[in-house]
Order: sequence, then structure tokens, then C-alpha cells
Amino acid sequence: MNISAHIRQLYKPLQPTVTQSADTVAYSEMLPEIGLQHYIYCYWQLKTTTALSEPFVYRVVADGCIDIFFELNNPKENYVMGFCKKFTEFPLQNKFHYVGVRFLPTMFPQLFGINASELSNRFEHLGRVVPHTSAFIADNFHQQFTAEQIQSTFNRYFIHLVEHTSFNNDSRLYNAIDKILKEFGVVNIAKDLDTGISQRQLHRLFEFYIGDSAKTFAKVVRFQNILRAKPSTQSLAQNKLFFDVGYYDQAHFIKEFKNFYGVTPTKAFGR
Repeated sequence: MNISAHIRQLYKPLQPTVTQSADTVAYSEMLPEIGLQHYIYCYWQLKTTTALSEPFVYRVVADGCIDIFFELNNPKENYVMGFCKKFTEFPLQNKFHYVGVRFLPTMFPQLFGINASELSNRFEHLGRVVPHTSAFIADNFHQQFTAEQIQSTFNRYFIHLVEHTSFNNDSRLYNAIDKILKEFGVVNIAKDLDTGISQRQLHRLFEFYIGDSAKTFAKVVRFQNILRAKPSTQSLAQNKLFFDVGYYDQAHFIKEFKNFYGVTPTKAFGR
């Protein structure tokens, strides 16, 4: 089994479409070159199409991934955002053009040899974490770049990086991730993730390659699968979705959803 390819087949991390100022703020995703799609989920852009009348707040929901991002108008200021177990809000100015790279779970630590737990629940200057990548972005991106130029520049860099990286495809970790993804996050960590090592050892692997525990990762996967299902407010109430996906009751479901998204399911789905 090609482990990284298998993760992409099973997991498609979703960020909500921009709704606030939707006519003047655009979010889009671009696929990397096919040889990189096992490692990188997408390249993305978040930009204003015209100057806004007021500052903009962008909400990032928990998705189990690590991202690199920067302002295309100032690529020297580039950052990495670690695994987050709750939503994050970024107050932006009234004009911006952000560009990013979203890595599939475990792939940022694999590519850069970085302990993911050191980045969890925060963002950091990329130069303090991966100086050579930070320098590449600073030297090779320009505010006039088109989407195609952004895509091709990233592709060139990451193809070279992948070709010179030795991957540690530890089956004990990836069998556990496989189980979590196949069960949409609804697993009993102690019983279902018996991959031949102790719970403590498995916890260490998840901390290093994911950025948090298997339990937290499973919760994020469960949340992401609810987002992808796009339930209506009516179906949430009538079909008791929260029971089907492993929540004890509706209050537990709403509390956890709000922690990952920033608003209640009713406000998020709004229909």
C-alpha cells in the first residue's frame, strides 16, 4: 500500500467557503502536480478582488493539517500553521492576497523532519522552523504572480524536496491512521487502534507526525466528515446525526462542533 496515497483517498480536509464579503473576497484551491498529491493536499489562495470597506476576519476550522502561508505582496513574511484542535480567526486588512500550501496529515514532519507537536495550536515564522523553504518563498514569489505561476513555482520546489527525502512509513502509525479515516473518526482508541505497540508509543508517534493525540485527531476527522456531508439544520435535528457519528447527545455534539468551527451547526449550515 502506498501510505501517503491512501491518506489522500480517504481524507479530504475541508475549509468553509468564504461567505462574509463573498463578492469581494475569494478563496480557491489548486491541485499540485500529480507526483506531489500524495503529500500536499492543495495550494490555496485567499484574496480580495477589490478593497473592502472594513477589515476582514477569516476563520480557519480544524482540519488535521499543517499549512505554510504568506502574503503574496510580502513573501518574506512567511509562516507555518500547526495542527489545531480548535478554530482560529485571523484579522486581516481591507486588502490582501494570501497564498498557502496545505500538507496532508503526517507529511510536513516527513518532508522537513520537524516534530509536529512543537507547532500545534499556533503559527510560527517559517524561517525559524524550515529556513531553506522560507528563503525560497522570499526569493521566488512576486505580487504579480498568476495562479499558474504560483502552482508551477511550488511544484518545482516540492518535487525536488520529495526526491531528496527519505520517508519513514511506520506501519504502526499508518495502520492506526488508516483505521481512523476508514471509520470517519468514530473509533475507540484503546480497543480499535491495536497496531502492535503500547498506547504510550502510539501517542508519541501521533504527537510527532500529526501534532496531537490519536483521540484528538479522530475527533477532527469526525468533524471534517460532518462538514463534508453538509447536513441541513432540519436533518441534524430529525436524523439525530450526532448519535450516528458517536456523540453522546446533542449538547455534546454542538459543543465540540463549535470548538472546531467557531459557530454552532445551525449557524454553520444555515438551512
